[in-house]
Amino acid sequence: MADPTTCPPLLSSSIASARAKIRPYIHRTPVITSRSLNTIASSPDPKVFLSENPPTFEDAERSRNPETTPCFRLFFKCENFQKIGAFKARGAFHAVTRLVEEMGIQEVRRRGVVTHSSGNHAQALALAASTFQIPSYIVMPSISTPSKIAGTRLYTSNVIFSGSTSQEREAVVQEVIADKGAILVPPYDHPDIILGQGTVGLELEEQVDEILQELAAASSPPSQTQIQGQSPIGGTKEKKEKKKNVGGLDAVITPLGGGGLLSGVATWFSDKPGTLVFGAEPSYQGGDDGRRGLAQGKRIEHVKTLTIADGLRTPVGVTNWEVLSDRRKLEGVYAVSEEEIKMAMRLVFERLKVVVEPSGCVGLAVVLFNSEFRALCASRQIGMEKEGWDVGIVFSGGNTTMKAIAKLFGEDNEGGSAEREAAKVGMDGTTRAEDVAG
Repeated sequence: MADPTTCPPLLSSSIASARAKIRPYIHRTPVITSRSLNTIASSPDPKVFLSENPPTFEDAERSRNPETTPCFRLFFKCENFQKIGAFKARGAFHAVTRLVEEMGIQEVRRRGVVTHSSGNHAQALALAASTFQIPSYIVMPSISTPSKIAGTRLYTSNVIFSGSTSQEREAVVQEVIADKGAILVPPYDHPDIILGQGTVGLELEEQVDEILQELAAASSPPSQTQIQGQSPIGGTKEKKEKKKNVGGLDAVITPLGGGGLLSGVATWFSDKPGTLVFGAEPSYQGGDDGRRGLAQGKRIEHVKTLTIADGLRTPVGVTNWEVLSDRRKLEGVYAVSEEEIKMAMRLVFERLKVVVEPSGCVGLAVVLFNSEFRALCASRQIGMEKEGWDVGIVFSGGNTTMKAIAKLFGEDNEGGSAEREAAKVGMDGTTRAEDVAG
């Protein structure tokens, strides 16, 4: 990987430069809204809308106490529509373009690149490398989701399986480096990766500003000229309407695994004090290492969890922790249960009509179901001039399958007690999982 000492600093201006580098290779993914989900999130008990006899939105609004129930207007950044189906393409393309800048394309092609990942970063690096005709060697734990293994193999034939622990994966990576001279491109713990992922925040802010301007214009009474269907004529230039000051995002929440996405988004908004940044994690089997680490004042180095949010089965990286432990950049991290992740995933499918993998739904799950987060929002909204918060939620990816969704929501898996499919094929036949990078 590029020497961290030669990397651009972790500043919003560096993220703007990263966007210029990767723009030709990635999608500017859409931001979508939902009046239904706004109302559900702003109701006293969002869970009732998943029942067989939900209340009407009008009844929910009448029962709402603004002093105890937060009000939200949600903006969903759909990285599930990104190339390879996840935000990871951003960091991978930025890392590869930076390598080419520093070492030259011929040298990078001669050596190739290598990484270890359970799926989304694996696919992203394989795609980025193939775009520049660079060999890639991808080390994947054997417990990786089959669809993510298949997606990686579309771009490289060099998929190498390892055990599920960090020691096993890193040992295989070192063998590849020794044999091929390949350059390591880590999944999240590097400034170039963080800056690439930070372009999610840049785009989200731009797009929400556009949406808010459109909403403000639509709510304004038409001018006399507009009513008459006339346009200004004569020798004077047409006056451009000044943009109305419609504010911006009050908060942004993203999933937290290794921290590439969250630290990138937190870096982008670090010079925008009006926008608070939050992280979201699964609580299952201690998957909320970021939350616990912040509470303890130190980074938690290892995670062993088989949460359904398989892209988040990893501890926060060292460089990422330096960003996320800075309270000027990150407001807090909140955790949700497996059942709450499933409920959020169901609402996304049924209300938005889009497919998001469990890892990508944790942010919405926090907004809907985490009582501590909701209480914080309600208290801070008291006395605001506008009603409620405008909140950006990042759907980090959509790499799942119909088979996986059917099994997750099947009647025989009620309560989530059934063994995770992704944990059945360890190298030694066990169900061990540790620090599995997404």
